[in-house]
Amino acid sequence: MKEKRQSEILRLITEYDIGTQEELALRLKEEGFVVTQATVSRDIRELKLTKVSDGGRQRYRAFHREGTFPEDKYSRVLKEGFSSMGMAENLLVVKTAAGMAMAVAAALDAMNLEEIVGTIAGDDTIMMAVRTRGDTESVMRKIEEIVGYVK
Repeated sequence: MKEKRQSEILRLITEYDIGTQEELALRLKEEGFVVTQATVSRDIRELKLTKVSDGGRQRYRAFHREGTFPEDKYSRVLKEGFSSMGMAENLLVVKTAAGMAMAVAAALDAMNLEEIVGTIAGDDTIMMAVRTRGDTESVMRKIEEIVGYVK
């Protein structure tokens, strides 16, 4: 049942612009699934869904599907959301467009860069812990290459 429900969630967020757990729960109920807000929240977390901004409205999108993250998708998310970045030794702070930090962080996480220990995202800022100062510079070069960033 869980697999069917989660498969339906992926279908629904692809077909509709769903921006809240309540909207998602309502759509699932319309499709015959009995769900609570807690179930929907757990499914969102397990499916690694993230919200992306689309013309001022946020909506859920799946960036991790079966362990893959097609390069064109994360490149697009990085290019659309990226504003600037700066480093402090082994910490990298990435600034994004308002509301895009979680989506950009998900894209960065999906790159599976071994230099990155972890990411934390707010509304328009991401803090990344990187193994060393040299690794931070390497990650910055990789991001610059993807987004076409010029200092």
